Amino acid sequence: MTTRPTEARNPATLDLDTLPTREALARIVDEDAAAVEAVRAALPAIAEAVQLADAKLAAGGRLHYVGAGASGRLAVLDATELTPTFGVDRSLVTAHFPGGAAALVDSALDFEDSGDLGAEDLRDVTGADLVLGITASGATPYVAAALGEARRRGASTVLISCSPDPVIEAGHVIVLDTGPEALTGSTRLKAGTATKVALNAFSTALMARRGRVYSNLMIGMSVTNEKLRERAVAVVRAATGRDEAAARAALRDAGGDIEVALVALLGDAGADDARAALAEAGSVRAAVARFEGRA
Repeated sequence: MTTRPTEARNPATLDLDTLPTREALARIVDEDAAAVEAVRAALPAIAEAVQLADAKLAAGGRLHYVGAGASGRLAVLDATELTPTFGVDRSLVTAHFPGGAAALVDSALDFEDSGDLGAEDLRDVTGADLVLGITASGATPYVAAALGEARRRGASTVLISCSPDPVIEAGHVIVLDTGPEALTGSTRLKAGTATKVALNAFSTALMARRGRVYSNLMIGMSVTNEKLRERAVAVVRAATGRDEAAARAALRDAGGDIEVALVALLGDAGADDARAALAEAGSVRAAVARFEGRA
């Protein structure tokens, strides 16, 4: 049986248990730095996945993440952060984890070998959707079955694998060639780092394309506490160059909606007109453009 790269022993850390603490830490972090470079090498493939996902969402489809173990937990983390960060509806991006919420927080409940669960969890996928499988080994049965079911239902499929030769089939494959772990087989380390960086980059670039970002500012974030209310004021000020009083007034008139406040200030429009322009145009930049050149 061929040993997958993520399961091989790393010659750089064979003496890990004998090293002084600081040197052990340095070796581990050096391996993580290599993981980031593995993501950089995969950027062309990640960019294609972003474009594919953007097209699906623009046509009314949904995005599904599928993963188990450390990979699946990172996928759940990324998916759950999209609503508070970008204001997207929770139904738009769903993370599927074998065994559900109970298994997510209890690693003793391990269902990653269950192909039946993988197929069952994707029973509501349609041809309008994109399914992104995440697996360090490139061979996780739960992910394989989920992507197989997704293809059967006509959905587009993408696979993120830390093995350069994944056995799972997908329409588009992203390889994060991270190699052997500092601690043999512990893919929560280098493979996990690469997976998190890749998912963060993928989802953030996707949301930017979907108009959920203005400049490098979070304009769709959910404002649920005082800290975030103050951040909303700071975002409006940074985007418009207006003073605090103007930013607070625009947010008040917009009912706390950052995007409406931005369009109102940048387009020199009332909140109602700004809201209507935003609904029609789909993004702050496009909405503001509607007010440019007015007499």
